[in-house]
Amino acid sequence: MVLLGNVIKNVIDARGRLPHTQKRVPVDKAQENVLRKLLLSARNTSFGKEYKFRQILAHKNMIEQFQKNVPIFDYDEMYEQWWNKSLEGDTSVSWPGKVKYFALSSGTSGATSKYIPVTAKMVSQIRKSGTRLIWTLDKYDLPPKIFSKGILMLGGSTELENNSIYYEGDLSGITTAKLPLWFQNFYKPGRKISREKDWTKKLDEIVKKAPKWDIAAIVGVPAWLQILLEKIIDHYQLSDIHEIWPNLTIFVHGGVPFSPYIKGFESLLARPLVYIETYLASEGFIAYQSRPNTTSMELIVDNGIFYEFIPFTSENFDNDGNIKNNVKPIDITKVEEDVDYALLISTCSGAWRYMIGDTVKFTSKENNEIIISGRTQQFLSICGEHLSHQNLNKAIEMLEEELNITVREFAVCGRKSINGMFGHQWFVGCETPVDPVLVSETLDKNLKLLNDDYKTERLHAITSVETVILNPSVFYDWLKKQGKEGGQNKFPRVLKDEKLSDWLIFIQDYLK
Repeated sequence: MVLLGNVIKNVIDARGRLPHTQKRVPVDKAQENVLRKLLLSARNTSFGKEYKFRQILAHKNMIEQFQKNVPIFDYDEMYEQWWNKSLEGDTSVSWPGKVKYFALSSGTSGATSKYIPVTAKMVSQIRKSGTRLIWTLDKYDLPPKIFSKGILMLGGSTELENNSIYYEGDLSGITTAKLPLWFQNFYKPGRKISREKDWTKKLDEIVKKAPKWDIAAIVGVPAWLQILLEKIIDHYQLSDIHEIWPNLTIFVHGGVPFSPYIKGFESLLARPLVYIETYLASEGFIAYQSRPNTTSMELIVDNGIFYEFIPFTSENFDNDGNIKNNVKPIDITKVEEDVDYALLISTCSGAWRYMIGDTVKFTSKENNEIIISGRTQQFLSICGEHLSHQNLNKAIEMLEEELNITVREFAVCGRKSINGMFGHQWFVGCETPVDPVLVSETLDKNLKLLNDDYKTERLHAITSVETVILNPSVFYDWLKKQGKEGGQNKFPRVLKDEKLSDWLIFIQDYLK
């Protein structure tokens, strides 16, 4: 196995010295090529005929004509007009052929899960992008032996629901079920455990098997992996996870920013890991961290996804995060650094000018690097304070440092009082006893430093900031009640509408 590790390490080092494909082709040409391939593939679909893909392909300015012919879609519009037909078994609706798989998204911004088509071409896109991520490991100073060790991927069940027309499940379950054969020797927890649908049973089975595995890398959403590591440490009475997995070196994570979790996560380790962030949504593999010493991710510009960007401003979006009329998205050549953009994607799964719901910010145009800065409908602005996910996560990170506590989960909502004034209510998951008034004061102070709009509104409209301290398990119990335990599911940071109502009812029993 040591020899195998050296061979794999040498292959990665050799491949890493070659220029990446998307580095050899200018970004504008790469994106133009992607769009042309997408339009060619889908020109005979119902969607392609409706929006005249053949005419777009023949136009001298293809991108401009594409934006003129095809409207912007959110999930509801795409589903009601097109994707529901694929769910009913129609073929070549918005992508050639029959869609056999649908990923159930975590639905953090809506009341229910969303059905996202996953085509064979998209599975190939995800696999190819994942391979590219592996090639970037040559940039890290990693010992050869870890390349022959196990990789624990904690995701949804690979036992998908079959209703005779299509299969449905978590995207991680769909893609894990299609892992290449050569990877099976490294992949843990293995086929049997990965099929388990009961999340608690799955974790228990992994805990039982943990001593038999030599794990070098873990992959998954931070919250669920932290719970798993805690279970293993508690079950075997360990001081840290490295006692049982001494070669654990890499953590590939995504779904949520890692910064609020890192303090609690590293308390379970004997030494820090190499952290690699990915942007793998239900709609496709969008970006990954391609080099060390950065918190940004490189946008994948030449592999099945065409991007457009809408400045996330009051001119383009209303106070609820809904897009206004006559908005003009831009392509990647016109973006600027340090500006929040709502992301539109057109993909090889038949999403077209689709508003994915995330906002991104370019940190480096030269390297095509971005961070996820928030959600179009998951920011907090009840009276003009415009608090982004970045603001909220950073405020929590500062809180942890100042009060020397670990926050496992958190959420915030806006409340309007009977006198017409506004307030924020925080729900903080922390196992350490802490004064909620002190937490409120600290969060308030931090947000005033981070956001000038918030500072202004605290002088006039926002009259109260309150905090409810909860056991972190309450957050996970609520997700379980929603049918969103484990896998790629995560707790929404900003609670609104139905989710807020359901949450408040849920915690009433806890607060009694």
